[in-house]
Amino acid sequence: MKKTDNLILGIVAGAAIGAALGMLFSPHSGTLNRRIIRRKGEDIAGEVAEAITEPIEQLCETITEKIELLKQDVLARFSL
Repeated sequence: MKKTDNLILGIVAGAAIGAALGMLFSPHSGTLNRRIIRRKGEDIAGEVAEAITEPIEQLCETITEKIELLKQDVLARFSL
């Protein structure tokens, strides 16, 4: 587990250093950089939301079906 923690820490630190250097050497102003980052972040958030919506809905349907089957089984066993 320690190696995994160090790997994750290294990746996060590398990303932070890379982002900082990218901002320092960017040809754009800080305001424009922030606007670009905000828009890209919003795009990525939208893509992630779209990507996980269908699997989550399928999971909810499956859980609902399993609950209904369990209810029917309990009712059948105890004749309620």
